Amino acid sequence: MRRETALIVGGGPAGAAAAIRLARAGHRPLLIERERTTADALCGGFLSWRTLEALGALGVDPFALGARAVTQVRLFAGARTVAAALPGRAAGLSRRALDGALLARVDAVERGVAAREAEPGRVRLDDGGEVTCDALFLATGKHELRGLARPRAGGDPVLGLRLRLAAAPGLARLLAETIELHLFDRGYAGLVLQEDGSANLCLAVHRSRLDAAGGRPEALIDALGRESPRLGERLGAGASGPVQAVANIPYGWRAEAAPPGLYRLGDQAAVIPSLAGEGIGIALASAAHAVAACVRRAPFQPPFARAAARPLRIAGMIRDIAERPGLAGPALALLGAAPWLLGPAMRLTRIGGDFDRKG
Repeated sequence: MRRETALIVGGGPAGAAAAIRLARAGHRPLLIERERTTADALCGGFLSWRTLEALGALGVDPFALGARAVTQVRLFAGARTVAAALPGRAAGLSRRALDGALLARVDAVERGVAAREAEPGRVRLDDGGEVTCDALFLATGKHELRGLARPRAGGDPVLGLRLRLAAAPGLARLLAETIELHLFDRGYAGLVLQEDGSANLCLAVHRSRLDAAGGRPEALIDALGRESPRLGERLGAGASGPVQAVANIPYGWRAEAAPPGLYRLGDQAAVIPSLAGEGIGIALASAAHAVAACVRRAPFQPPFARAAARPLRIAGMIRDIAERPGLAGPALALLGAAPWLLGPAMRLTRIGGDFDRKG
């Protein structure tokens, strides 16, 4: 049995940011990551203007890594299209590049070490070993860890799909400085260029849509391309890899409490609908405030849950509209007449105000 003062499970943005901040505070955390090499995660690959600021505070400049600038959002619903400027310059960057840059700033990382089960203060590993700790930072993203799993979504649960589209001149022209959101029945898709010229296509769809496609993600994506011609045009670039999938994403969930010594980060703290483009922002904000709370021996989970409540609620309302064609069309008609409304909506889905500046 090993003992650590602070143990971080998960090497994504939340876990790496927590490790960097703990080290700055004079601690020596250990981060364990189940993957031996850094690969792309199922993520939209969008870094908002606020997220860029948070990364800068960690010493990471996404544009130095080749990130593509994003200055506007374009929305599609049926035959309607609306474009509007973002409140600030954002970026498109692969998780492979982002996670690699963050982990390079972490002193103690053990890769290829998978956690099998956990409880506050103790983690059991796949190899049968155990690690005990004073502070456990759970940063496993959308993946559950036995013993500390989030509640399963009921009804018609949402699953996430990710597909990488090969670099192509036509696709680069269509997506230049733009993130696209394609809205359709019971789901939506986000599309943004990455540093190598490929495009990251990330979808959130209800299981009933996948079931209607025979349970095959590739068949569902083909059907969506026929249903949404603009999306189909983008899909014409062709996939450059397999479709990644994750099931039962509990959008809108927040961890409102946690036992002493347990700090839930990122998607383990609050799960915002991906169309808000704030997932990585929440990961970094949760890490900053969890570390500050740990150092001060102050509560973390309840105040963070309160801070996340409004962004999650507003993003949930937008998602409910986006997934219903009968509502999405009229909503885009309204935005077409008043595109300035998108700015306040995007700002309200950030974790902001005094809470964000305390970290």
